[in-house]
Amino acid sequence: MMILIAGPYRSGTDDNPEKMAANLARLEEAAWPLFEKGHVPMIGEWVALPIWTRAGGQTVGDELYEHILHPTARRLLHHCHGVLRLPGASKGADNDVAIARERGIPVWFSIDEVPS
Repeated sequence: MMILIAGPYRSGTDDNPEKMAANLARLEEAAWPLFEKGHVPMIGEWVALPIWTRAGGQTVGDELYEHILHPTARRLLHHCHGVLRLPGASKGADNDVAIARERGIPVWFSIDEVPS
């Protein structure tokens, strides 16, 4: 299965690049265990950030950022078979969970819950 890893990226960082990078690293920590279980891990920022950069994005939270980041996750969720929701406050991750539930795909809150 392709599984979207959802959790805090920008939340709680005050748009500090180092804090955002730390949040992305936490999301990425879940990628290897998912892969080991036989799945393809996906993180929306892996797709959205290069698009935003190539489209001319300059400042986190700018109009282009808002136009690309969350819509990319929404589009990805049409191809994902589940969502792994990691701990931490995040409106974007909560929205990913809501979309997954609308689509009827599973949402897990621990890697241990994800089937092999």
